[in-house]
Amino acid sequence: MKTNRRNFITTALASSLAAAVPVSAYAQKPSAAISEKVKENYEKLDKILQQPVFKRGLFSSPVIIETLELLRNENSFLCRVRSKNGEEGMAVSNGGQMRSLYPVFNNLVKPFFIGKDARGLDVLMEKVFIYNLNFRLSGMALGVPLSSVEFAILDMMGKIAGKPMGELFGEIHHREVAVYQATEYREKPVGESLELIKRDVAEYSAKALKIKVGGLMFMTSDINAVGPPGRTETIIPLVRKTFGDDMVLYADSNGFYSVKEAIRVGKLLEEYRFQFFEEPVPFDWYEETKMVADALTIPVAGGEQEYSLHGFRWLIANDGVEIVQPDTNYFGGMIRSMKVALMANALGKKCTPHMSGGDLGFLYMVHFVSALPNALQYNEFKGFKTDIKFECKTSPLRSENGMVKVPTGPGLGVEIDPEFVRKYKVVEI
Repeated sequence: MKTNRRNFITTALASSLAAAVPVSAYAQKPSAAISEKVKENYEKLDKILQQPVFKRGLFSSPVIIETLELLRNENSFLCRVRSKNGEEGMAVSNGGQMRSLYPVFNNLVKPFFIGKDARGLDVLMEKVFIYNLNFRLSGMALGVPLSSVEFAILDMMGKIAGKPMGELFGEIHHREVAVYQATEYREKPVGESLELIKRDVAEYSAKALKIKVGGLMFMTSDINAVGPPGRTETIIPLVRKTFGDDMVLYADSNGFYSVKEAIRVGKLLEEYRFQFFEEPVPFDWYEETKMVADALTIPVAGGEQEYSLHGFRWLIANDGVEIVQPDTNYFGGMIRSMKVALMANALGKKCTPHMSGGDLGFLYMVHFVSALPNALQYNEFKGFKTDIKFECKTSPLRSENGMVKVPTGPGLGVEIDPEFVRKYKVVEI
């Protein structure tokens, strides 16, 4: 049964409001039709959601946010925060999205944080959804501006505490992060795609690889279409043959398939020993995602597009996915994403974040993964290409045998070139 639109909107709204109040006050009472196992799962997950993530105890004195600025140079954006005591933090925003969303930052996010004590970051990241009814913008529209603020605050707080970002919201489990090479190229002929994939894998010495199958949701008028004729059926066995049995392979359809087609393609992926199938159906088709997962042995992954803690809660409790993939940029930051990871961990599931390409997406990815107790063996990587000028003294930030060393300096662990920053101007509107 497809998700009823009215129920979906109601659930999304409740999810956004949830963050500002105790979980016990908002969690839906399980119906009698829900199995005892799922009821128990919800109880476990609600306990996780009640627990703070940010380590307030590292800071004995208030850190009052005095200024919060969005800086722009063409289509590149920086977020700078300063406290009343003069401490400063800086983040690189997702420029691809912020070029459309900077009014949300200035009008609906920035005013909320001014004058607040940054030590209360857990609660602030929830109450901002209530401020000016921001929950109506759930998704990237709120998540990208919010993550920019959170990254900058975490950079500032890390510098105050003398700790890398990951230690502010978790324990460090991974000093190095093993990466999988995420590739695109689904609209190119198979032969050309394969040559580009081989190039990317060689450049970063990747031991794991993700390919695209099917098409894109927005590229077809019929969601039951099977995509470019024959491409998927050709490239799945060809990639396995090309890279051999030792290469770990994943596949992503970006929500392209119907349930029937997703199951058909999933069985082909199983035949060639792929290790997860990402977004087999549209991301908000929760029941349909579970139908695919129930029909396959290959783990189903998802979460890149998900914007609701409550949505992740359903997918995890009902075994809709085995691997959660929050995007720290899109989902509103590290703290909300860590709550998703901890829910998954409570039920024995894995987490590997979706990585936004460009800007400093690779840097936020490794900091987040460093603190994951349930990180997947390999984590998404799209290269080090960036126009941001910075220096990192504690990591070469390159892939060595498929591993990236996590910076250990305070906060983000890098210093953005002051001369580079001076090219940016404060966005006034």
